[in-house]
Amino acid sequence: MSVRVVLADDQPLIRAGLRVLVADTSDLEIVGDAGTGAEAVDLVGEVRPDVVVMDIRMPDMDGIEATRRITEAGTARVLMLTTFDDDEYVYGSLRAGASGFLLKDMALEEILSAIRVVAGGDALIAPSVTKRLIEEFAAGPGPGPRTKAAQPRPAHGVTEREREVLTLVGRGMSNQEIAGELFISVATAKAHVARLLAKLDARDRVQLVIIAYELGLVTPSTGGSTT
Repeated sequence: MSVRVVLADDQPLIRAGLRVLVADTSDLEIVGDAGTGAEAVDLVGEVRPDVVVMDIRMPDMDGIEATRRITEAGTARVLMLTTFDDDEYVYGSLRAGASGFLLKDMALEEILSAIRVVAGGDALIAPSVTKRLIEEFAAGPGPGPRTKAAQPRPAHGVTEREREVLTLVGRGMSNQEIAGELFISVATAKAHVARLLAKLDARDRVQLVIIAYELGLVTPSTGGSTT
């Protein structure tokens, strides 16, 4: 079954280009496009796509607010695709519930791969999004200098082994890398991550990284890539 995709961008040429790109794939299908955030919210409610590829700067309603409304409604997962590699935009997108953040100058095949990753329930952040952003995302209500330590969130019911897995997720490790580190199978590592998502009410691995920082399991000296 094809992944159903909605494109939201105020530049018609960008939408047309992505349509051509997706049309050449057998597992992705464009089911609609929108030129404003408000149009995107309405369209998603109508066609119920799997993934929305969302620009940030759009008229009427920006992509961050549109993302917040779409993710709160639970109608689709959102992949932000923007020209602006700005901490405030990345931060706002993640807070709004986006499952991915990419830049438009990335290779076309990487954009297609990201759509598939997000549709599969995982998350993806462009390499240019630094660990500093993740730390601030965990520490406070918005971007900017950290003024106080983050308040640890409850982790009721999380076993010691799951805490070990959460720590490694927080360091940016894949399931395969976690399996190698803990001498367990990849399937077991994947099962631990799935249980952590459920127990911690986390949407995806991005949120697990944030939680690892909130719990103090990962610090600037131990953290790794979040991509």
